[in-house]
Amino acid sequence: MASSCGRCGESLPVAGRGRVPKYCSTRCRVAAHRDRHRVPRELVERDRWVRRSRKKVPLTTVGRAASSTDPGTWCSYGEARASKAGVGLGFVLNGDGIACIDLDDCLDGDRVAPWAQDILDRLPPTWIQVSASGRGLHVWGLARVERGRKLRTGDRKIEVYGDMRYMAITGRTFGDMPRRLADISEAVASLL
Repeated sequence: MASSCGRCGESLPVAGRGRVPKYCSTRCRVAAHRDRHRVPRELVERDRWVRRSRKKVPLTTVGRAASSTDPGTWCSYGEARASKAGVGLGFVLNGDGIACIDLDDCLDGDRVAPWAQDILDRLPPTWIQVSASGRGLHVWGLARVERGRKLRTGDRKIEVYGDMRYMAITGRTFGDMPRRLADISEAVASLL
């Protein structure tokens, strides 16, 4: 029984004890790991980065409180990456057409809850990242969102934002999603 390399697609033989490796070589394994942590160019090019605390509070690169409405507390991607303040990165949404659909508590390992899968099935190929908790997804794309919303019914926990909000960035791409932002206007409209 053979599988294929998760990076280059080469055929992989079954290893000892029936274990199938994910990659054909160390080079493919390292490259795949680096690929998972890349952020789309559309976000990297904007100087709207902050650091974040463990409790998801936005921070400046020197560890002071940052604000999703004060550009004076934001910085470039490179500056945010180089800082050791807090535990990770965040990106500020400022109403310029970049939006994020936050699907909370929809992941159980690699399994997506049916209500979330229904939303994902309606999307064009766009960047989706696993949230900081590891149990949710952030769908990134292009859409005008006048006012952010929280939509909660039953197990469904959905938030849609496009302005005056920052989102934690993990860089952990979900599945085989591209590292670019597509127009997600229709999906956003269907949720609001």
